[in-house]
Formats: sequence, C-alpha cells, structure tokens
Amino acid sequence: MAKRFLVTGGAGFIGSAVARRIIEETTDFVLVFDKLTYAGNLASLAPVADHPRFGFVQADICDARAVRAAFEPFEPDIVLHRAAESHVDRSIDGPGAFIQTNIVGTYVLLQAALDYWRRLDAPRRDGFRFHHVSTDEVFGSLPAEGLFHEDTPYAPNSPYSASKASSDHLVRAWHHTYGLPTILTNCSNNYGPYHFPEKLIPLTILNALEGKPLPVYGRGENVRDWLYVDDHATALLLAAQTGTCGESYNVGGGNERRNIDVVHEICDVLDELAPSLSIGRRRELVTYVTDRPGHDLRYAIDATKIRGELGWEPAHTFSDGLRKTVGWYLANRPWWESIRAGTYRGERLGAAA
Repeated sequence: MAKRFLVTGGAGFIGSAVARRIIEETTDFVLVFDKLTYAGNLASLAPVADHPRFGFVQADICDARAVRAAFEPFEPDIVLHRAAESHVDRSIDGPGAFIQTNIVGTYVLLQAALDYWRRLDAPRRDGFRFHHVSTDEVFGSLPAEGLFHEDTPYAPNSPYSASKASSDHLVRAWHHTYGLPTILTNCSNNYGPYHFPEKLIPLTILNALEGKPLPVYGRGENVRDWLYVDDHATALLLAAQTGTCGESYNVGGGNERRNIDVVHEICDVLDELAPSLSIGRRRELVTYVTDRPGHDLRYAIDATKIRGELGWEPAHTFSDGLRKTVGWYLANRPWWESIRAGTYRGERLGAAA
C-alpha cells in the first residue's frame, strides 16, 4: 500500500533528493513543506514537480497554524523532518535563525505530529513515524583515531551543531514522554547534485570552473566522512520505514578525507573533464585562508548499526560520487548560475566570531 510522506525542507539539498527518490522509484506520495529560504530551490524539485503524487506547500515550520494545515488534508504516514538552517559559517554570523528554525521549529512540528498521531485510528497510529534527520556534528570533534557511535556523548561546538543537538533531544523527549513513534538519524557530510554552493565541494567546483581562488581553511587538515546524497536518501527512507521506534542510526559513507585532499581531487577531475588553457592546472588556485572559529578537527561515523540492523550499504565510493557530482554541475549550469547571480556569489561567511 502506498505511503504518504510529509517532507519538511524538501526543496533543500537532502530533502529534494528524498522527494525525487520517492516519486521516481516508488508508488508513494510526497508533500514537500518548505519556507524557500536562500537554500530552498524549487528548481531542485523540477524533475518531479508536475507528478500527480507530488505536492508542495510554501510555509515556515515555526508557523503552527501552517504546519497543522499541512497535516490535515494530506494525512501523512511518515513525517521526514529535514527542514533546518544547516551551514556552520552562517550560524557563526547569525545564530538566532538557527535557534528559531532548528529548535523552535522542531518543537512546533513535534506538537503538530503528536496531536495528529493521537487522533489516528489504531492501525494508522501503529504505522505512523516521525523521522528526524540530524548531523554527526552534534557529537563534537574527534581526535585522529576513533569513530562516532550512536551512544557517543553529545558535545556540539558551533551554534549550528548546538541547535541540532537541542532538536535531537526534543525528539527523544517526545518519544519517551508522549510515546510519539520517532526515529533519529545522524549523518556525515553529504555531497552530490543540487548542493547549495556555499559548502566546500560545490563551492570548490564552481570557483575552479571560473578560475577563481579556492579557499581552504587553515592548512586543510580537517577531516570529514563524505556521504553521497543519493546513498543518504536511500538510508533515510529505509530507516523511516523499517527502523525501530525510539532508536537512532548513524549514517556515514566511510570516506574520510582531509579537506585539502578533497579540493585537490576536485581540481584533478575538472582538469580532466573541463580543461582550460586560460585557467591552467587548477591545483594552483588553492588559497589558504584564516581558519573558521572553533573548527572541529575530525568527524567520522561508525555506520555498523544501520548496516547490520537495516541492511543499508552506500552504493558510491567517494571518487565515483565526486566524478558524478562534478559531471552534474558541468551539465546543469542554469541551476547554479541563477544562484551565483543572486542569493550567493561565493563570498566567505562566518569569518568573525
């Protein structure tokens, strides 16, 4: 039987990947609920926007009336909560928006879901799930060795990660106090098509294409575990439908890379796929800049639980996924050129604490 997914933040990078996956590969229905802030982009939903099983509501998750109105006619079986302010640098410049959206917005959504769930008949109540999508950054920073596990103590270090940690705690509390059937996932750094170009990989791709400097914080020694966005979408749908209520699952690609190595690999792929005599060897564009305030050294996920209990496996190595990502940006210039001409031109954010 077809399910009905309410996807908050569904016009963003990860949310739109989930929405496209549902429409293109299942018989399920999707209602995207998105405020369309700077990172929300209807063009990311264009491949499925006209499908009869797809719907869209432009509204803020902090607006309780709008949230309740979305629940009633659509009657979701699964809420996949992805709406969030999500860029660490922006959280340094303006933490208030992160507190409002990530904490207050999650509270508003939990309350609406709880009220809706309580009024369902028994079979639908048993099948309902509230899936909260979070980040590995809530765990803080790792030394050179070790991995984040589901029971790793929270130690967020940025306004962004602190706001996401707060929302995680709210979700757990609504499960344990009120019985709301929740599932929580914490993912590593995502990359792939439709990624807003303020993040490392898309920013590097576009700057390198245009022959601009490639800013690298500090000496580029910070390490991240990279997860291709379509692999993450698969994990989210699997966890939402087969995960155990009250549990959390770490989702990581098992692709640890230093930032400088990521930038160098992007340069090499672009030199192969889009060589330019005027730009030359793109590694020469690397420019080291003052590090981000409070920059965590290393994140790395242990995804043993979701692999063992739910059978999830990433389908992409980092090199395969990166080549697909670079190819997508080369083939979809109108998508990113409109952003570079308007809401974000590649300027540095979060430089001053």
